[in-house]
Parts: sequence; C-alpha cells; structure tokens
Amino acid sequence: MTEVGTDWRVVDGVATAWFDAPSLIEGAALAGRIMELSPGIVVDLRATGMRVRLDSDGHAEAVSAAARDLGLAANPAVLQHLSVVFESANPSVVRRFWQGVLDYAPGDDGGLVDPLRRDPAMRIRQSTEPRPLRNRIHLDVVRPAAAVEQAGLGEASGPFGVRHADPDGNEVDLVPGDALGEGIGTADWQAVFSAMACYRTTSPTQQRDLAVAAAALADDRGFPLLVDLRPGLVIIDSGKDQWDDDAHGLELEFTDLAGNLQTAAREVGATADPGLSRFAQLFLDAADVAAVRAFWVAALGYTHDRRPGVSDIRDPRRLNPVLVFQELDASETERRRQRNRIHVELAVPSDLAQTRLATTVAAGGRLLDESEDRWRVADPEGNEMVIVSGG
Repeated sequence: MTEVGTDWRVVDGVATAWFDAPSLIEGAALAGRIMELSPGIVVDLRATGMRVRLDSDGHAEAVSAAARDLGLAANPAVLQHLSVVFESANPSVVRRFWQGVLDYAPGDDGGLVDPLRRDPAMRIRQSTEPRPLRNRIHLDVVRPAAAVEQAGLGEASGPFGVRHADPDGNEVDLVPGDALGEGIGTADWQAVFSAMACYRTTSPTQQRDLAVAAAALADDRGFPLLVDLRPGLVIIDSGKDQWDDDAHGLELEFTDLAGNLQTAAREVGATADPGLSRFAQLFLDAADVAAVRAFWVAALGYTHDRRPGVSDIRDPRRLNPVLVFQELDASETERRRQRNRIHVELAVPSDLAQTRLATTVAAGGRLLDESEDRWRVADPEGNEMVIVSGG
C-alpha cells in the first residue's frame, strides 16, 4: 500500500487511523463528513475518539483534512488489531464448523472474517503437530437464540450446557442471547453480553443522522456508547455488561437510554435487524491467573474491569475483544505443557512493532521465534501471541 499521510498506518493490511475526540458528539461530526466521502469507509465511534479504516487510501487526505478542520488530532500509537489463529490438520473441516458458529464469510487467506468487521478474524493454518488435550484458550460467542439454534451444532455439553467443539477439539461456548427487555420500547435490542441494536440504513445521510442522534443522547447521560458505521448499517452497542448498573456505575437505567436510541433510529427511518447481533470474547485458563492476566494487560495495552472479583480485561477503546481468565487446576501438568491449537495474532503499525515487542518481553513474555515482520511470544504459561508488523 502506498504512503497515505502521517495520520495513517497500515494495520492488518488496511489503512487505519485513530482520531482523539473529547466526546461522542465531536466524533459524530467527523463521522458525518466521512460518510459523505464514501459509504465503504468503516468508522468505529467511541467516547474518546474514533477509528477509521479506509476502503481506498485515496480518501486519507480528505479524512485527515476534515479532522483538522474539527480540531481532532490523530494518535497512531494506539492502533492495533487482534485476530485468532487456529492450527489444524484439517483446515477445511474446522473452517466449516466456525463459519456456522460465527456466521462469518470466507476470507482471502483461507480463513474467516466477520462481514460486519467488528469481531476478530479467524485465520486457519495447516499443522501436523499432535495436540490431543484441551486447549487453555477457548471462545465465548453470544448470538440471538434463533441464530444459535439455526447453527445446528447438536447437543451441547459443559457446566452451562453451551459448550461445543470442532473436529480438532477447539471449544466454543455458544450462548443464546435474549431480548434486552420485555417492552416494545426496547424491541430492537438484544442482550448478547453487550446490549446491542443493529439498524439497516438506506443512505449515508441516514447513517449520519442516526450517529449524531445517538451521540447526543449518550453524551447527555454520560454513557460511553459504541457506535459502529458500516456500509448500509449502524450498530449501537453498550459494550460488554455496560448496560448493567454495577458495570457502568452511572446514575442511569440503560433500558431508558436504549428506548430513546430506538426512538431516534425509527425517527430517521432506520430498520432494526436484531439477528445481526453478535458478541465474541476469549477465555484463558491459567494456573496463576494474576500473572497471566498481568502479562496480557501489558502486552495488549488493556485495562482491568472496574468490578471487584471480575477477571475481564478490555481494550480501553473497546475496539478489540475482551479477554477473561479462569483458574486452571495446577495438577493438570500435561495440559499445561501442551501447546494450544489456538493463539492470538496482534497486528500493529510497522513503526511500533519493536516497541510492542519490548513491552511484551518486559511483561514476562518469552520470544520463541522471529522473522522480518513477525515475532512469536509466549506468556508465563505458554499461551502464544504473534506480533505482526503492518499487514
């Protein structure tokens, strides 16, 4: 990809920028201008700024100019993109399983990608290394109950009756979501760990108007709403558990805000599509939860959940998936010794890769191998992350 200006970096093969903003309202003003440039640009609007991913690097200067005009500065240092990698002797079989779980689309690299470009891509690599025991990493995926049933994965197992495994034994807890509330005032909303409403739109103007209205309603209540703009779509999201009083810690009832957001969406003519709602997170089993959790906080630049007794860590900009930790019996020595069939891949800008590697090693990571643009690192218990430079 050609040079696209100082605001921009290539991350996971896409020209990407983050612009700091003091509120959702200021970010929505920039989002509205971006929608006028091209409906294919992907925008993730947050209370602290917005990420922009281009469909063509020809739009980079126009986006940067609009940001400057609004007094918003780029911050390339925060850019990163997390994917999940499966190593398998039977990639095609594994791919079919996860395509059903996630409702993903085939990717150019033989893996799977979220058509909404919100949840992590699944990369599937050929491997003949025998690893018969359970991974110490698995996925949680929450989708509307009808979508879970339609996935047709058969009888579930596990303590909550939601666990499934692909032919290699890689596990997912596929959890059915529910309506956010019983009244018609929040009928567009699904509770999928996050509270989420997905709206089809028919024009960039409609997208802009809904984003501006959502930003104003959320800012008025001091709520850090997530608003994602995709071609023909606006996704309004509370973030994991943030619709719950204990999690957000604000003087508000989220269902009231959700009702107001639903009214705003209908007033601009957007159409709800609740079946699109999806939440995905990574679960890590660890004998020493504190040590492993501390490593991933440093390696990913994540922050701790504010609630006591909750092991979650999250991206402070809520762009990458939540990680959750649970205790593994220290006596499971063989399982702890076995390499996982799943690892994390973290794409960062080329000019930040060495700094990220140094931070990761300083946090207790072990550098296992490296090439010109990839570094494979293990956490204190052998869970692996590959840092990828640029694309």
